[in-house]
Amino acid sequence: MKKQIVALAVTALAMGSAFAQANDTLAKIKASGSIALGVRDSSALSFTLGNGKYVGFHTEMAERIVDDLSKDVGKKVAINYVPVTSQNRIPLVQNGTVDLECGSTTNNATRQKDVDFAHTTYVEVVRIAVRANSGIKDLKDLNGKTVATTTGTTSVQTLRKNERAQGIDFKEVMGKDHADSFLLLESGRADAFVMDGSILAANVSKAKNPKDFAIVGPELSVEPIACMVRKGDAAFLKAVDASIDRQIKDGSLAKLYDKWFMQPIPPTNTALNLPLSDATKAAWANPNNKPMEDYAKK
Repeated sequence: MKKQIVALAVTALAMGSAFAQANDTLAKIKASGSIALGVRDSSALSFTLGNGKYVGFHTEMAERIVDDLSKDVGKKVAINYVPVTSQNRIPLVQNGTVDLECGSTTNNATRQKDVDFAHTTYVEVVRIAVRANSGIKDLKDLNGKTVATTTGTTSVQTLRKNERAQGIDFKEVMGKDHADSFLLLESGRADAFVMDGSILAANVSKAKNPKDFAIVGPELSVEPIACMVRKGDAAFLKAVDASIDRQIKDGSLAKLYDKWFMQPIPPTNTALNLPLSDATKAAWANPNNKPMEDYAKK
């Protein structure tokens, strides 16, 4: 009987430790010596070069966050890169598969119910990519056209909202990821691709003939982009925010932005030529995790 009681106590202790680590990412990282970093395959902020190599503004920023976390936990933390999609990124953060997701996720009120967001590091504008010779210049020109966007993104809601507001009618086709959505445009199966401006610019730059495409129309939505962590893990969120704030204050984040948005980048050695926007500058000047709904009130 005593052996059974001891065994039960050990099991309960192990379960308690596992539960604590599930809700304490810093403890989990310290115990394992590694962190699961959520990255993207074809975003402008995080993308792959193939063979398990992930790069980009948010990817490199996240690697610097991990360097700072290494100091917090007192040991070198290894990074396990976990590719995520628009559809599975939130569930993978919630279930513990991903500890920190730094892809191209919009911080909005609905998502804040499921995850916590770090300080905004990029403010995105949703635009329209078309073939340069398409004659499409504005939202109204999409009437009767086929429009692509990516499943699981806020651009889907933005597209439908503008469709209703403008009284126009177009057919929607969904790409499974951003590269797939751009392929729908490039192959002629869609007349336009509605998505974050940086994602459009990145995919255009990697096209066979970038000059064949143009980014047009009004700003359909202004959206704060931020890294995600599990809901309710205040200590981990504080550590991530501290690293972001440090990178802002010492100027290294601005240099990183210049590297990935103004200078030639792989794989085509083409510059995206997206200068730092006033909205992103404002977010850096006053670090916060306000959702996109707060931006819409302005």
